[in-house]
Amino acid sequence: MRKFIITLILLLIIPSAIHAEEDLQSIIIEVEGDPSEHKEYIEAYHPFIEVVAVYDTLFNGLALQGSPANLEKMESLEFIKSIHTVQQYEALEWSSATQRYGSFSWNSANSEIEQAIQPNDINTTQYTGKGVKVGVIDTGIDYEHPDLKNNYQSGYDLVDLDDDPMESLPEQGVPTSHGTHVAGIIAADGDIKGVAPDAQIYSYRALGPGGAGTSVQVIAAMEKAIEDEVDVINLSLGNNVNVPDYPTSMAVNRASEMGITVVIANGNSGPDDWTVGSPATADQALSVGASTMPMQVPFLYDTLEDKSIQLSEMIGSPSWEIIRSNQLIEAEAGTDVSLSGKIALIQRGRIPFYELAKTAEEKGAIAAVIYNNEDGPFQGSVDNEKDPLNIPVATVSKEDGEWLKTQASKQPFYIETSYLDQGSTTAPFSSRGPVTVNWNIKPDVLAPGTAIWSTVPGGYQQMDGTSMAAPHVTGAVALIKEAHPEWTREQIIGALKTTADHLKEQDASIPTIQGMGEIQPKAAIDTATIIHNPQLNLGMVDNYREELRYELEIENMTGESQTYSFTYPKKKKGLSWDIPASFTLEANEKRSIPITLNVTTTRLEEGVHQDWLTLNQEGQKYHLPYIFVNQHADQPKTAGFEFTLKGFSDDVYHYSIYTTEPARRMEVDLYNPESLQFERKLLESEELETGLHEGEITKKEAGKSGYYLAIVTVYLEDGSYETNQSLIYIE
Repeated sequence: MRKFIITLILLLIIPSAIHAEEDLQSIIIEVEGDPSEHKEYIEAYHPFIEVVAVYDTLFNGLALQGSPANLEKMESLEFIKSIHTVQQYEALEWSSATQRYGSFSWNSANSEIEQAIQPNDINTTQYTGKGVKVGVIDTGIDYEHPDLKNNYQSGYDLVDLDDDPMESLPEQGVPTSHGTHVAGIIAADGDIKGVAPDAQIYSYRALGPGGAGTSVQVIAAMEKAIEDEVDVINLSLGNNVNVPDYPTSMAVNRASEMGITVVIANGNSGPDDWTVGSPATADQALSVGASTMPMQVPFLYDTLEDKSIQLSEMIGSPSWEIIRSNQLIEAEAGTDVSLSGKIALIQRGRIPFYELAKTAEEKGAIAAVIYNNEDGPFQGSVDNEKDPLNIPVATVSKEDGEWLKTQASKQPFYIETSYLDQGSTTAPFSSRGPVTVNWNIKPDVLAPGTAIWSTVPGGYQQMDGTSMAAPHVTGAVALIKEAHPEWTREQIIGALKTTADHLKEQDASIPTIQGMGEIQPKAAIDTATIIHNPQLNLGMVDNYREELRYELEIENMTGESQTYSFTYPKKKKGLSWDIPASFTLEANEKRSIPITLNVTTTRLEEGVHQDWLTLNQEGQKYHLPYIFVNQHADQPKTAGFEFTLKGFSDDVYHYSIYTTEPARRMEVDLYNPESLQFERKLLESEELETGLHEGEITKKEAGKSGYYLAIVTVYLEDGSYETNQSLIYIE
């Protein structure tokens, strides 16, 4: 018999909900070779271990269940190569730790329904996604929901390893609703309509109670979706590992090579750069950021200083609708001051936002402004279903808050409210690119991701997040697939990118905020041109003068010739473009158009450079983002530090960490998480190349048990260093 190398991966150690024994555990083994032969071997020689599922496409292996004692016996088998840790993934609803809006009954009339975005709003086509199979990998689905039960076809539960992908119920732990909300955005067909209300839904529960799961579950769920021959997969989940070659990202790329369109939420860690996480970092993923709906934005306006301060209304707050000048007064927490008829100015601190605002309301304030206690903007919630606020609450930055505090301390300070009509923008929480190591522009596109009204178990709910943006794109893919069943995956994605609406309400010089812009399904279906690779990643320059080349692939989708021309970019120091003035594509012709950028490194600042090229065609403008790195990028140097017990014996710890560029040395030091006192050095490695680094240490080497703050320090080749931290537990 052929000898196979098997990698044993811990999937999830939880009591099985479908077996009488309470001590059963679930694992997945990855194999080289035919997993069906391994199934026969295990069933023959390990009768007390149940083979629950076989995976043979993206994930080559088996799902097993058994008692800890029986599973531990497998460690002695010769074909076991190693045991790998797995990354945690979570549903990407923004601020998902707290429910900001309650569920509503089937026919509830609520003001939030009127304010929320209905998923079908973006579908201005005649298509409904009929006949298109959509795989939703998430927390499961309430397949009994009246708006979903007709479109639900089947699914699989990768948490409990059975055929019932129902959302987590209270008796299983923290209940979930995320997958049902995502599925409703795609294909609800009842009181609300999804983007593609006739699409067929296949649900795969890869995230368990509380919306958490592992990379193995996610990959295995993708395997099942491909087995069911879905046309498009939606992954509204992710983590904070910003590297292009993480296992889930590689699985996404393999699925894409098989012709499956994989749509992934970009993440909710914005507004900083480099915050996109795996698997949205995958080269072939259609990664989606969240856009806001057009709105009327309130500003505080001081007429004497001619100064405007934008307000960001908090979740759960009544709308800011103040129309006259009002006194603004500082209201420090704990102080007894009358706020009758005034706007309360409050600094963010340890007290929950709702309590700060409720106290201001009880003291007579007509509104509250909470300013940050650290640099940058912030968002938050004052939602309280039992006792909602009656006054509007908004946030401002630390800088603006301190300015207001200074003005209010001098004399009675009156300030007006003004309003500005604002179009769609990128939501502040939406994660930004680029991807580390290869500097790809992410997100690829935007879609509505704030105030989205959709299905949840027992009713409907409004949610925010890139989790809500991704299914809008998945639904759009279903519409295009129905309209053009002959189109390839590349043509579908290319059409969505080519026709995306370039947002101008924000800094248009930053492609990694919006990608190609906000999707327009009808324009994508009707497009006369497809640009297959419109995001120009030009790479890195190291030499004094370097030539960067890119082949732009353009397809004429009409039966007539079409002529295109570039708007020549504005001159910038150190940059010189060589692009064709104009060119013509014959009917249905597809051609690569060479673009060259000459860079003189000494005339440019080091770091990431990005902007836009404009391609014109008969009145149509296509905005093409480009990016390149001059010598060095300010990317995070490490990602994804994991430290866990290796396996069932509990004697050895396995660690893994990514470095995004070569490093001379890496150290991991342990500190007391409360006193921050140094305890001991845990790890040290020399001469690290770019990529994943793994190793093992014994329990004795790990030292005294307890929780520790692990400070990871990476010393780079140029003499600089970077640190980050994570909380670990040593048993």
